Amino acid sequence: MNSYEKITGFADEIAQELEIQIESVKKLGIKYIEMRGVDGDNLIFHSNDKVKEIKEKLDAAGIKLSALGSPLGKIGIEDPFETHFEQFKRACEIAHMMDTGFIRMFSFYVDDDKRQDCKGEVFERIGRFVDYAKQSDVVLLHENEKGIYGEKAPQCRELMDEFAGDNFKAIFDFANFVQVDQDTLEAYDLLKEYIVYMHIKDARRQNGVVVPAGFGDGNVKEILGKLFENGFDGFLSLEPHLFDFKGFDGLERGSKTPIATSGEVLSGYDGFKLAHESLKKILSEI
Repeated sequence: MNSYEKITGFADEIAQELEIQIESVKKLGIKYIEMRGVDGDNLIFHSNDKVKEIKEKLDAAGIKLSALGSPLGKIGIEDPFETHFEQFKRACEIAHMMDTGFIRMFSFYVDDDKRQDCKGEVFERIGRFVDYAKQSDVVLLHENEKGIYGEKAPQCRELMDEFAGDNFKAIFDFANFVQVDQDTLEAYDLLKEYIVYMHIKDARRQNGVVVPAGFGDGNVKEILGKLFENGFDGFLSLEPHLFDFKGFDGLERGSKTPIATSGEVLSGYDGFKLAHESLKKILSEI
């Protein structure tokens, strides 16, 4: 039985309220949160006083942050950058306040037919992020996300070839790859040396519907097995997407991710618990 303990997750899929997030993850025996939304806004947009309050409550509960689930890099490549870069600098400050070195980020939305034309601008912006991350002693975790430059493995590999190092590494998201028709085993082979963090959600290739880990076409069990064989000791972050929750419309540009239900919308806690149980079952079989 694999009793892997570095399980974390997006607790805002349970509720926006910090107290409910803490109560819920403790009930499941989870000791970390990848903090995205909390008490009505993304963590990086809260004041210093509010961030300190959040940290104090987490410390009192024995909960640590695995990463900041920031929206950085989740703007159009033609959108103004300087204000966004200031948000990035703020996120670096908050990472230190929250005692985490990891910041989840993206490589900018691009139109499919302009992907290669936008490469130079994408790389310039990512380069500025990475340079500042080095100065700030934080680690940027690039997530493969639908619609961004690095939505598929070859583009993620391009980014890694250019920027990978102590301050730029990869998150691997099974469902996101499935939903853009990227074979996850091929993606793993291209990116395995750069992966330090996993997002645990699965999807079905036929219709893009999000399902619990192991119920889709993400090859979750096989890839996690390969990771552990290679000595992986990073976080496994639950991002269930099995239900609607506050802020979901803002997560996907232009359209919602299909949500798997059996005709009944799961509560935030029930969906998170289902995702956790599905992951634990896979771990027990590895």
